[in-house]
Amino acid sequence: MTPGQSELTPSADLEWCFDAVHGVSRTFSITIDRLEEPMATHICLGYLLCRVADTIEDAGHIPPEVQTELLTEYDRVLDPDDDLSVSTFMDDVEPWIPEERSSDWEVVAETPRVLRTFESLEEEPREIMRDPVRELVGGMAMFTDRYAEEGGLRLQTLEELEEYCWYAAGTVGTLITGLVSRGASPERAEELRANARSFALLLQLVNIAKDVENDYHEENNVYLPAEWLEAEDVPVEAVTHEENHGAVTNVIQRLTGRAETYLDDAQRYLEVVPETHGNRLSAWAIPYLLAVGTMRELRERPEDVVREGDVKVTRAEVYAVIQTFEEGVSRAHLEELRREMAEKPLHR
Repeated sequence: MTPGQSELTPSADLEWCFDAVHGVSRTFSITIDRLEEPMATHICLGYLLCRVADTIEDAGHIPPEVQTELLTEYDRVLDPDDDLSVSTFMDDVEPWIPEERSSDWEVVAETPRVLRTFESLEEEPREIMRDPVRELVGGMAMFTDRYAEEGGLRLQTLEELEEYCWYAAGTVGTLITGLVSRGASPERAEELRANARSFALLLQLVNIAKDVENDYHEENNVYLPAEWLEAEDVPVEAVTHEENHGAVTNVIQRLTGRAETYLDDAQRYLEVVPETHGNRLSAWAIPYLLAVGTMRELRERPEDVVREGDVKVTRAEVYAVIQTFEEGVSRAHLEELRREMAEKPLHR
């Protein structure tokens, strides 16, 4: 919780929302801790609204046709012109909430609280956020419906992967950009919009590259393009089989290379992002630099994705990046930090 927040936002619902973000996402927790009011509240609520849909879409125990129905209902709840009540949505989603709830499912269970807090916001930020969140929800419903017969996502091409990444992350980039660009010059706002997609796709592609095993075993989703797996003679359903580790490693390296193509434009986004309405450069620069560090690890040990289930930077490096910004980093230092972290862990 940011300094002064308890005085500015005393409601129990909002305090719960901040606690919930810290429970479900290490990266967004870092981001929100760096923001000030009112941006911290806006980003917190925008993230939780998206997380409800993301949790339903990732749920391997929910049949795809039910996922699509639930996501469509959730979109209707978000639509101010639709009369579907949140209680109807909760009646339909509650049977699918696991008895032992993870932090993610706790957010789904508290959807009425999140929506109530969101609707209490002032009109301008609320309406900036609503359309991108609904686009994310609608996109996820489209993908669960598209692969309903497969029982999980089986993305076929790079183009389809990046289409999915747009709905999962690009829409969030639109939400962020809408909030941070209020009051910016037309030229600056346009530059933000032009580079927001690259910023979002960079982070999402890195997440997909490092989470191949978990995505398949926990969510029954394969995001690696089937055409790339086929080029390595890997059947999609055998993406985590030991005999395919070497070939899948090649695909992970290829995906990491694709993510790297978005680095320059993502950095440009950071170089022009305004620090107004409580926004702070460090809130977005830290996740960017951690993605750079993760790509370094993916280049150096991509086989760990399929052997150990994950590749990520160490906690020591995360703390080193945060501490660097605590000591004061300007936009001019981003290029230097990026190059350093691309070569070796920052804390070394």
